Formats: sequence, C-alpha cells, structure tokens
Amino acid sequence: MKLRYSLTALLISTSLFGCATSSHPGVSVTLVATRQNTGQIGNVALSDWGKETGLSFFISGAPSGSILPLRLYTFINKGSCQQPGPVAYAMNDRVNTERQAVRGWSFSRTAPVALPVLLSGEYSIVVRSAPDSGNIDIFCGDIKGGGAVK
Repeated sequence: MKLRYSLTALLISTSLFGCATSSHPGVSVTLVATRQNTGQIGNVALSDWGKETGLSFFISGAPSGSILPLRLYTFINKGSCQQPGPVAYAMNDRVNTERQAVRGWSFSRTAPVALPVLLSGEYSIVVRSAPDSGNIDIFCGDIKGGGAVK
C-alpha cells in the first residue's frame, strides 16, 4: 500500500520537474476529491505558454461505476471550490485520459488564457465525469492556492 503512494508521488514529482526546467514558471494545484470520489488524490501542473496555459493532470481514480475508457471534462470556473462561480473556460475538445502504470490516470488540456491572468484572479479547476458516468464533479482545486513550481 505504501509503495503505491510512493510511486504516485514519484510520478507527480517527475511530471512537475519538466515544468520546473522550463523557461516559463509554472504552478502546481492540488485537486481535492469531492464526496462522490472520496479517497482519491489529484494534481494539476499549470504551465505558462504565453497567451495560453497548459494543464497536465494526474488523478489516482474516479468513482466506481465510471464507464471505461475514462472520459473526463475539465473547466476553469470563476470563484473558488467553496464558492463556485460560472464557467470561465471549458477545455473539452478532448476528453480522453491515459491509464498509468502506477494506478492512476493522466491527461492534458490547454486553456485559451495566459497563466498570469489565472493567477491574478480567483479561479478554480473542476474535473467532472462524463454524462454517461453521472456527470458529477469529482475533483476541484483553487488556482490561487497553488504553489509555484521552482
């Protein structure tokens, strides 16, 4: 059991290292599982791509009963996870994920907004299951609460 968590931490650290060696700084945001996805962990690394922001997600799992292949929808909302606002950016041109050897899923998205804009406002990232898997929010993370990747 401890090995699984160690491998997960190693994978997340390795993926963040790529952002850390970039000429553009990035931000790491912890994704908190909702009640419908209790016990799962997640993280997203945000990378500054000029006028866009790259997002690299890793989650440990989705609610039981989710239909495979796992399809996830992602949104950047105004407001926080505690006080969500309207959707500011929907990033759902691709919804597929990739199964990882360390018992988890990874996927990436691109938001049509510069990272400094996201950091200067109050935004949150929401991960939602597909309509055929319940269409429920399974993770949320506040972007302002993210820590800079060095």
